[in-house]
Amino acid sequence: MQIRKDDLTGKKIADFLREHLEDMHEITPPESVHALDLEALRSPEITFWTAWEGDELLGCGALKEIDSRSGEVKSMRTAKAHRRRGVASRILEHIIKEAERRTYNCLNLETGAMSEFAPARALYAQYGFEYRGPFANYIDDPNSVFMTKKVA
Repeated sequence: MQIRKDDLTGKKIADFLREHLEDMHEITPPESVHALDLEALRSPEITFWTAWEGDELLGCGALKEIDSRSGEVKSMRTAKAHRRRGVASRILEHIIKEAERRTYNCLNLETGAMSEFAPARALYAQYGFEYRGPFANYIDDPNSVFMTKKVA
């Protein structure tokens, strides 16, 4: 598996992210969908990575700089055909290492509160993320779960 920085110009990632947004809108009430579209992910404070095996897209993840001391995990997704193979773990490890390299104090995230997001919450907990209240511009929302991890 190769993880590489992605400029978000390829058709495969555009289709992948479109499917991601469609899935989020099927599961989550519209006012609680915090997944970013392609244009929003091209924002300068966001670094985006994709995981590949040959020319097959396995998954993606991003790191958004909140401020000089903290970041947010965004757009974590694994292709359906590659779930339960460690793709998300590898991407998350890559994001955590980048947060450490940037000398962030903490790494935050928002994910869904519904049962469909239980595997994601379990993954984050496995990597030391703990539950917290809303951060940055988020508001308290029964459909959202907020987590944080201290980084070196």
